[in-house]
Amino acid sequence: MARLADTKLIKTPVIQDTRGNLSIIENGINIPFEAKRIFYLFDVPSGTVRTGHAHKKCKHVIFALSGSFDVVLDDGFDNQRIHMNRAYNGLYMPEMMWRELDNFSSGAVCLVFASEHYDATDYIRSYDKYVQLNNPSGTLMV
Repeated sequence: MARLADTKLIKTPVIQDTRGNLSIIENGINIPFEAKRIFYLFDVPSGTVRTGHAHKKCKHVIFALSGSFDVVLDDGFDNQRIHMNRAYNGLYMPEMMWRELDNFSSGAVCLVFASEHYDATDYIRSYDKYVQLNNPSGTLMV
């Protein structure tokens, strides 16, 4: 069962230089898994909501490389909106965490590191099914 407390912001090291800053992302060091897939979203039209799913096994770390967007996390009990707008801050999302991305600024680029290769059967696309799977005890959700 995933909970919001299982998510965390990860600050990558920043090496500052007058020629431009450098941030370092390394598997197993500031990404808490071996990244098997890396993808990015760009040119997202204003007002668009992306994702709206959870994963059974796959973990993610998400970065706003350029511009900004919001990540809405929901564990079936609570939800939280996180504004992503710093290229050196990543958001770790464990498996079984419902997520939506919205509020994209013009020119936003969202970079995602995934712990697993793409597998369509890993996706939970129905929120009701997600709540059932993430709450097997049947406890009343608020």
